[in-house]
Amino acid sequence: MSAPVVSATMGAMNPLIGKLATLMGEEYKKLTGVRRQASFLKDELSTMKALLEKLELMNELDPLAKNWRDHVREISYDMENCIDDFMQDLGGVDAKTGFIKKTVKRLKMLRKRHRIADRMEELKALALQANERRMRYKIDDCANSTTRVIPIDTRMVAIYKQAAGLVGIDGPKKELVSWLTDTQEKVKVVAIVGFGGLGKTTLAKQVYDTIGGQFGCTILLSVSQRPYMSSLLGGLLSKLGMKEELTHAHDVQDIIGRLREYLTPKRYLIVVDDLWDQSTWNIMSCIFPEVRNGSRVIVTTRVEDVAIWACHNDHECVYRMEPLKEQDSRMLFCNRVFGSGNVCPPDLKEVSVEILKKCGGLPLAIITIASLLASHQTRSKDKWESIRNSLGAKIATNPTLEEMRSILNLSYMHLPLHLRPCLLYLGMYPEDEMVMRHDLVLQWIAEGLVNCSHGSDLEDIGKSYFNELINRSLIQPAGTSESGEVEGCRVHDIMLDLIVSKCVDQNFINVAYNCEDVAKMHACEYKVRRLSLKSSTNDATLRIVDTSMSQVRSFAQFGESKYTPPLSLFKYLRVLVFIFPFTRSTIVDLTAIGQLFQLRYLKVSAFPCFIDLPTEIRGLVHLETLEISGNSPSIPSDIVCLPRLSRLILQCLSLTRLPQGIANIKSLRALHCMENISLEDINAVGELTSLRELRLSTKVVAGEVDALVSLIGKLHDLKYLAVRAESSKHHCDPMYSLSNPPLHIEELDLFGWTLKRVPTWIGDLHILRILVLWVDNLSNDEVHVVGKLPCLVHLDLWVSAEGGAAICTGLFQVLKVLRLFSHDDVAHMQFQIGLMPSLRQLTLEVNNGWGGAVPRGMEHLLALDHISVFARDGVNHHDVESAFRSVVDVHPRRPSLEIIPPPSLDSINLVKL
Repeated sequence: MSAPVVSATMGAMNPLIGKLATLMGEEYKKLTGVRRQASFLKDELSTMKALLEKLELMNELDPLAKNWRDHVREISYDMENCIDDFMQDLGGVDAKTGFIKKTVKRLKMLRKRHRIADRMEELKALALQANERRMRYKIDDCANSTTRVIPIDTRMVAIYKQAAGLVGIDGPKKELVSWLTDTQEKVKVVAIVGFGGLGKTTLAKQVYDTIGGQFGCTILLSVSQRPYMSSLLGGLLSKLGMKEELTHAHDVQDIIGRLREYLTPKRYLIVVDDLWDQSTWNIMSCIFPEVRNGSRVIVTTRVEDVAIWACHNDHECVYRMEPLKEQDSRMLFCNRVFGSGNVCPPDLKEVSVEILKKCGGLPLAIITIASLLASHQTRSKDKWESIRNSLGAKIATNPTLEEMRSILNLSYMHLPLHLRPCLLYLGMYPEDEMVMRHDLVLQWIAEGLVNCSHGSDLEDIGKSYFNELINRSLIQPAGTSESGEVEGCRVHDIMLDLIVSKCVDQNFINVAYNCEDVAKMHACEYKVRRLSLKSSTNDATLRIVDTSMSQVRSFAQFGESKYTPPLSLFKYLRVLVFIFPFTRSTIVDLTAIGQLFQLRYLKVSAFPCFIDLPTEIRGLVHLETLEISGNSPSIPSDIVCLPRLSRLILQCLSLTRLPQGIANIKSLRALHCMENISLEDINAVGELTSLRELRLSTKVVAGEVDALVSLIGKLHDLKYLAVRAESSKHHCDPMYSLSNPPLHIEELDLFGWTLKRVPTWIGDLHILRILVLWVDNLSNDEVHVVGKLPCLVHLDLWVSAEGGAAICTGLFQVLKVLRLFSHDDVAHMQFQIGLMPSLRQLTLEVNNGWGGAVPRGMEHLLALDHISVFARDGVNHHDVESAFRSVVDVHPRRPSLEIIPPPSLDSINLVKL
């Protein structure tokens, strides 16, 4: 049975009807009047819902129909809030309560029931009024569209990145590379300028990847239209591993000084993407020290004056992007619709040429329309002609933002209805933000946007929604996990502009940057349902968030602030997000969250802020996700009483242990704790048999190895396990005797735990994709155990002893990433023909005593894209680079090369916690 979901245009109509049906159930049989009213409301609203569904499929609405639809949508939200209040109030009387207290509670309950009955009468009146308006203005006559829901294309393709990165880009890339690799010693700034959607960022990234290996420091930084400089530059400090410096930086000038100090001795390549104005560049350019070592900066912008200004008025350093040529446009289009190398069928050639003409050579337009056409399971000429006729006529000759938006809007209107609110929810996030997939999916679920059917897992369904939006090129993939899976997305700023306008039109999300924006919300006809305060909002803005915002269902705040809005006002809140990246020490006051009885998702990322939590949260009976990253010395002890908590992420600087009694949270599916946990904690976690994902950090003390092995043996359904030891001088001998390993595991990270050899049971993990191990010795048999794993795509291996095993042809057939750290000389390594045919990234370690030779047979790694070499202290980095550069120069794929300092337990990021 499908779960009712929230809709952008119908609001809470679906869950509202479901809750009215619940009020008609046996649990509420004593409330005769309420049940009767609920039955009437359900019938009345169901007829409205049928009409709303028709209206949702229409491209354009008559103003009267739109007004009626918006009115009913807002009523649905208010009605659902009322029903939620009823269900919250109608709690039973505890059997242990004394007679007097029982009598008082019954009297209070009687008054509540009277209030409920009165309120139900009011809701009934609202429903009748809405239906009368429907009849009076003949709204049904407007629902004459023949549009139908388009079936979901389930193909999972990754052509967007390939096409956008390769088609028509070779010439521009070659020219820019030549500009940037000349002999000029002074810092050189090159700007790429052009209309949105031309592929400026793609070109800059291709150039960055091509020449990045020639520089000691490389940075890719997105600026956006409304940059908040302290967060932007603070984020850059963090990316460079300078979090400690960030805690001592007091203002933008201080951060700039620390960045200049860091960059001064280095030859750097920095991409400043999406620059909008000269004043921002005046600040950004201060971080680039004038060193005479051939450092380079690439700027992308839509504004020619900004491009010329950034290049110090040197027009020779400004590259003007041009639309794709006809042949390249056709190749990009056909690759997306028909697959790489395939051609357009004869009956569709003429209409495809006309569609391409209307796209005007803009890659974003071509990919968006091609993705729309590819989403149809059958290729109908009539459908193609219909889409052609929907496109604006001017874009080929005069590409404007409005014409571009019309193309993107066409794809939005062809989205299946259940995907529309999911796409619009991205309006909560700031421009250029990388949105993590698991965060987005869990927020969709908390807001009721994911439809569960036939017992399917909600997170899996939400993940398929995410993939579908990527397939349709409405969002862009960003970030890849060690196993090659897309971890997040970004939204092109033109698409985000369309999303925000849709959110305004449907009162789905309100976005505020300043006091004026919030003041406008007070004057709006409709209540604020979802509120996003973005980076440049200040404390004055937050102080005018008052009782008029009490209907908010999602609240997100991005950027630094010393003021937390009055959360107790947000009675109906489902999703609460605070993202304060790299802010200086402030207090995030969450003491009022215990009153938010509808809260389902809470995430606070505020390093190094102090996060003040309430002493009790047992009232949050719907809470499913709790993620705290910051400085919080304790977690409310009654967290163990939350019946639906499924995801608990604790990255708290002051936290000394997991909540006592955590074994009682049987609903937990994911648990992360970055701080060192105790032996008692490990034993307790072993009782959480519903866990699918477990990531812990621990110091190795007596008994912990046995407890860890016992834990692994108990959690049979684990898919992701990362238990990292801070330091381990003890061998994990009990690990070899594990008789019942979790056979469904996909990721196993035992970083820091020392094993004498590879346990044989690892060979039974047939769906294992990521493996991280420390071993003393590696024999031929053990290499075969790991090398025959059919799904292994990422392997991190530390080998303590010298003298390696032979790796034979036929092993590691799907491995894409290998990071091998060994005391043995890399000269003893040999890669045979046919070994690791899928390997793309190779990381090796060069130790003291290195003789200057490199591994043999690296040219046989035919898929290799990147080589990283960790050079130990005492090893000449220039000699290492020279030796491995000779390999790169003769390799058929010319992989990029990176020489970096030696790894440590703190500096290497193997599998993200």
